[in-house]
Amino acid sequence: MIPVSIVTGFLGAGKTTLIGRILRDPGFARTAVIVNEFGEIGLDHDLIASGDETFLALTTGCLCCAVRSDLIETLLDLGQRAAGQFDRVLIETSGLADPTPILHALMTDPAVCAAHAIDTMVTVIDPVLGLATLDRFPEARRQAALADRLVFSKTDLAAPDSVLLARLDRLNPGAPRIDVRDITPDAVFAGADPIARAMRMTEIPDRPKVSPFSRARHSDGISTNWLRRARPLPALALTLWLQALTEHCGDRLIRMKGLVAIAEMPGRPAVVHGVQHVFSPPEFLDRWPSADHETRLVFIFRDMPRHFPARLLAAIEDETRDELDRVSAAVLARANREMEGP
Repeated sequence: MIPVSIVTGFLGAGKTTLIGRILRDPGFARTAVIVNEFGEIGLDHDLIASGDETFLALTTGCLCCAVRSDLIETLLDLGQRAAGQFDRVLIETSGLADPTPILHALMTDPAVCAAHAIDTMVTVIDPVLGLATLDRFPEARRQAALADRLVFSKTDLAAPDSVLLARLDRLNPGAPRIDVRDITPDAVFAGADPIARAMRMTEIPDRPKVSPFSRARHSDGISTNWLRRARPLPALALTLWLQALTEHCGDRLIRMKGLVAIAEMPGRPAVVHGVQHVFSPPEFLDRWPSADHETRLVFIFRDMPRHFPARLLAAIEDETRDELDRVSAAVLARANREMEGP
């Protein structure tokens, strides 16, 4: 039987970072990865180092909304396409996924059960925004309640406080808690009690009494949009844009991530991450991770105009282009005067 582990957690919690860390361990080189993204373009394939034959991205929607057509068929296709090339499967769900339909599908589909078995479900919790996220989003509460293990990310920025810990005690008192800095791949494929998991599934918080196989519903007002562009972006425009998003969008911009081509650093894309009002400093890669060298950004937001980030960027870029043109003209004029001499 092929063990299948699930990594879930709300948008921006740190799932992709955790999986990237696991896959860098030589002992887990034979791990197949299925990544589900709630967005119109996929990015995580470029953000996770993994072989093409055992990496499949699902960008047709959230896994919990289309279990049979996406997850089941993808697992079966993976087995046919890359049979013998992997020993285990790791599924990263969308940050908006309700894990319940996913677990039910893996537990009950005859074709999947013939060759696969659920090993562990890990939920990543962000200690910086975790409490507010649990308050606002029922998806986050269900992710925490169903976990076999809870992993605290971003502990270099903040430790989980007593209020967050008490909230998790009410949602899932039995799940072991692990600091991401202490995580090992074995903790993700450690096996968990299926009976205890089944008991948790009977007491799912905030879930209407409907069939677990029905289409999931996400929190009202959540939508997604994307931005793709071939022309590199000036570094100044990127800096001002991220500041403006922080000031004007706040927690309505639930998640933003992407790769940005910077005009002043050709060949070295910037990895940009934002979670609500918190934006990490851009990280510059040594090279593009794939043949696609265009800027690609995905936005997930709540109660915000779909095209606001793109229009804001266009306005800022126009302003900075005018300013850079003025600076360049002034520098050129000064250089000409110096060349002419006194």
